[in-house]
Amino acid sequence: MEAFEYIRTRNVAEAIAIVTADPSASYLAGGTTQVDLMRDGVLTPKRLIDLTRLPLRGIGHQGETVRIGALTTMEELAADATIGARAPVIREALLLGASTQLRNMATIGGNLLQRTRCRYFRDPSCLCNKRERGAGCAARDGHHRMHAILGASDQCFATHGSDLAVALIALDAIVRVQGIEGERAIPLTAFYRLPGETPDIENELAHGDLIVSIDVPLPPAGARSHYLKVRDRASYEFALASAAVIVTIADGIIREGRIGLGGVATIPWRAVKAEAVLAGAPVRAETLRAAAEAALEGAAPRRDNAFKTELAKRTLIRALATATESAHTS
Repeated sequence: MEAFEYIRTRNVAEAIAIVTADPSASYLAGGTTQVDLMRDGVLTPKRLIDLTRLPLRGIGHQGETVRIGALTTMEELAADATIGARAPVIREALLLGASTQLRNMATIGGNLLQRTRCRYFRDPSCLCNKRERGAGCAARDGHHRMHAILGASDQCFATHGSDLAVALIALDAIVRVQGIEGERAIPLTAFYRLPGETPDIENELAHGDLIVSIDVPLPPAGARSHYLKVRDRASYEFALASAAVIVTIADGIIREGRIGLGGVATIPWRAVKAEAVLAGAPVRAETLRAAAEAALEGAAPRRDNAFKTELAKRTLIRALATATESAHTS
């Protein structure tokens, strides 16, 4: 790890000013991803601004919206009673997303910003367009079983690693960001960028911008939600495919369905075509299969990850079946 200057601040504005003015500066919260990347030589900040003492921690309930401070830990959010009762999909994603030790350190803001687990990105000896634009992509000819089949480009097809983001994108969460010019709100569905020709630009944050909170609209009373994660081993592991589903059902008809997919896309993936299939349809096996087919429309598998297309479909069908189980009519 290269040497760096460590700065502790208790003021949000001061932290933003320091990082905005210095291209080599970076924020540090839980550090569960960033410190690993610094050890690997992938990230080499010259100054680290410690955020852990800033007043950005806590969970507030404002009517039908939950506001989550960016420094709230994964474990704290998973333990929130309102989240457990009204949006269990969040709790399930958190518990499946990391070990207890990590959940007690990792922050919600940091979780949304975690970097890909692509082995080529994390090895400075390998070519990687995400690490250095224009360098090339070693994954194209290398082993890419874990890589994306949705949202990919010729420049990059690494997957996004956050389980929580998959649940939050299905819930229409809003990210509140503070920068040198003030605060703004960004829907999570618009927060992440597809790799395209600029895979090194992963989201809508400018240098110095800081996530301060996340607003989560609660599902309607009576809505059902579920997060299903398929992985190589049952212990702490990243998804091969995952699905977050929220459904509202009346008289055996799906009035609304919201779907997020993980493990198969370059960003947390909102499956809007599948949602359209569900809306107004009866709770039947053929409905769930049609939604899964729509969700994976346009998938572009490669040599090692072609199995993910059917795996993702089956994962989504199973998640929907679990969420709609007591409403099945056939």
